[in-house]
Amino acid sequence: MNVLIVDDNATNRKLLRVTLEAEGLSVVEAADGIEALGILDRELTDAIISDILMPRMDGYRFCYEVRGSKRFSHLSFIIYTNTYTSPGDEKVGLDMGADKFLRKPSPASEIIAALGALKERPRPVRPGHIPPPRGLELMKEYSEALVRKLEEKNSDLELVAGQLTQMNQVLTVQSRELESAKEKLLNANVELEMRVRERTAELQAANHELEAFSHSVAHDLRAPLRAIDGYSQIVRREFAAGLSSDGARHLEKITENAQRMSQFIEGLLDLARVGFLELVLRPVNLTDLANEIAEELRRSRPERDVEFAIGSGVMARGDKVLLRAALENLLGNAWKFTGQTERPRIEFGTQQDGGLPVYFVRDNGAGFDMAYADKLFSPFQRLHAGSDFPGNGIGLATVQRIIRRHGGLVWAESAVGKGATFYFTLNNGEAQK
Repeated sequence: MNVLIVDDNATNRKLLRVTLEAEGLSVVEAADGIEALGILDRELTDAIISDILMPRMDGYRFCYEVRGSKRFSHLSFIIYTNTYTSPGDEKVGLDMGADKFLRKPSPASEIIAALGALKERPRPVRPGHIPPPRGLELMKEYSEALVRKLEEKNSDLELVAGQLTQMNQVLTVQSRELESAKEKLLNANVELEMRVRERTAELQAANHELEAFSHSVAHDLRAPLRAIDGYSQIVRREFAAGLSSDGARHLEKITENAQRMSQFIEGLLDLARVGFLELVLRPVNLTDLANEIAEELRRSRPERDVEFAIGSGVMARGDKVLLRAALENLLGNAWKFTGQTERPRIEFGTQQDGGLPVYFVRDNGAGFDMAYADKLFSPFQRLHAGSDFPGNGIGLATVQRIIRRHGGLVWAESAVGKGATFYFTLNNGEAQK
């Protein structure tokens, strides 16, 4: 069977063509009624499947012309539409001479069945154009169907126009709200930038004042302490013979306390300097730093036999000067608190926690009670007697400030008599002042 498909939508034609050719039918295509009439003159055709809404000549008129033709009036004609779908539309199509009225999308089986049924019931040949008054009645029905469809389309367009108008009003309101929000955001950004500049200027001024104060404290406090220590040394050297044992002991205490106060001042200045120094961030080989510090500790007490286990290739990104100071304090603490351990061991390395490196310094020394761990990083807070483990209580506070400036965290785990492990991370956030 040779079938002519008439539809102005190329996709619709292609889908229908594939369906029919899969059933072994031969298919020819046309985009409207005028093109289809030209094809009928050239191609052998057994059946027509036509859409209704098409340019130049629609499906109703095309059907009317086919039925009015002496040559083609016998052809099977199926109207296939998704636009003209009312019962009145179907009546017009059948009155125009269509054999079947199908609505898109119909199942392939229904289309094939309709073609098969029409092939079994050939249409009788008509003499030509449908004579009046029947022809006039058909054209009247045709015109009424077109008018009805135009009215429906007009109503649809009016509805869509109303919806578009409402949508446009909503979009206009939203646009105004967006502009207002944008303006508020810009104003907020300007105000925020101004506040940031003001705050930065205040912090810079405060830092300068604090730095000046630190220098003043260093000079004003160190000078009398040096004088106390110096005069004590003179008295001990020149008047030792005239001093009683209690006097000599008191003089020694004066000297020791003056030196201890000097150490406190030096520690406070070191703690303050951590905040003044500008960070220079770059790759730092912590393994090399730890080995250097370990060698310095060995030289300071060559009689001590301390095992160092320093991990290889431990790298970090940070300020080399400050990171060295942090390691000096942590390794120095481990060295100090293993002073009474039979086989002292100090370890430095790194481990992974959720993909991030965590650095640690571990020892098997005196350890401490975790109940007092919150005091570890506060200046002058000590968990051991100064007579057992001397120090000024500034080192761990300095470590914490250095790690915080690198955007990291520092914490410890320990048990009395079982050593301690200090952990720290770097660059978890922006470097801080």
